Amino acid sequence: MPIEIRELTIKATVGHAAPSPNRAGSGTGANVPSVEKKAIIEECVERVLDILQKQKER
Repeated sequence: MPIEIRELTIKATVGHAAPSPNRAGSGTGANVPSVEKKAIIEECVERVLDILQKQKER
């Protein structure tokens, strides 16, 4: 069963700081602290579970 995402909010901060040499090319989210990543993941999981629960109630 496919899941439909009706709302997606993406927040970003753009700055003029040059990337440090040891982080160049390290991938998406390299500047996000692990605590913030965990909080984002927990929020996403909670929202997906809410959506699944609402679909199950139908």
